[in-house]
Amino acid sequence: MLAAPEIFKSLADPTRLRILALLRAMELSVGELAQVLGQSQPRVSRHVRILIDAALADRRKEGSWVFLSLGAAARVAPLFALLDAWSQADGADAWAAADAARLAAVRADRAAAATRYFASHAADWDELRSLHIAESEVEAAIARALGQGPVGRLVDIGTGTGRMIELFGRDAASALGVDRSPEMLRLARVKLAEAGFAKAELRQGDMYALPLASGGADTIIIHQVLHYAQQPGAAIAEAARLLAPSGRLLIVDFAPHEREELRDRDAHARLGFADEAILKYMDEVGLEGRVVDHLEGGELTVTIWEGARARARLKVVA
Repeated sequence: MLAAPEIFKSLADPTRLRILALLRAMELSVGELAQVLGQSQPRVSRHVRILIDAALADRRKEGSWVFLSLGAAARVAPLFALLDAWSQADGADAWAAADAARLAAVRADRAAAATRYFASHAADWDELRSLHIAESEVEAAIARALGQGPVGRLVDIGTGTGRMIELFGRDAASALGVDRSPEMLRLARVKLAEAGFAKAELRQGDMYALPLASGGADTIIIHQVLHYAQQPGAAIAEAARLLAPSGRLLIVDFAPHEREELRDRDAHARLGFADEAILKYMDEVGLEGRVVDHLEGGELTVTIWEGARARARLKVVA
């Protein structure tokens, strides 16, 4: 950990102060930072490296992109309190307005890319949704299931467009979405920013080996993801590893069906799950499982299962 003189030395260049202000607003790739700052990527990368070495910024790779975010709150909060106090005393920084305008252009670029992606996949998604009960009813059922207790630290595995965070993140102490696809994470950033969740944390990760510490989640949601898993038991075991002693896991997926074309067209590895199979997976990793709901109303039935440590279940009942 750097001492105060080294931290202030890392902030000696005005560009690095601008970078921190931009990361305070939203996560950005190195290329996006270069676009806003009007500087070359190599130059921006050098500034970013200094901030990372000072633990004022974090770097995370997603596919061919590198995203930057602020360092730990305990590290950066005192710094921003000082900068805010100086700003109030001295007036607005001329660079701030220009950077804010360019940041709006970055948001617009992201939104345009998201629109193009949705347009190219809308037909497939609409066809799949037409096979089961309305998504609004599924989401209402999830809300009822989560209504049994506090959300706490929320982790959405296979977050996709971030819909679960959009719905339930406001009631959470923190919200983190994990997805293997960099494209989906970029979509999630746009959707969550539009919904007022610009600071929701998003990470690239595999459902079998999540880049998270054990016991760090109070509520985990796996929504319409498990049917892509070649090893669903391993995915549930990894989710169970993240659960705090009082945590709970919510799985939302299809009941068994025979729509074989979903294997080839939509890469479904499993054609739904029987209750007994999911409950067995949960039992094997020390979770007490139960069937929350069967949502019928189309060719495909959507099921919600919950798994919790035995102590957590007793606490809720009490």
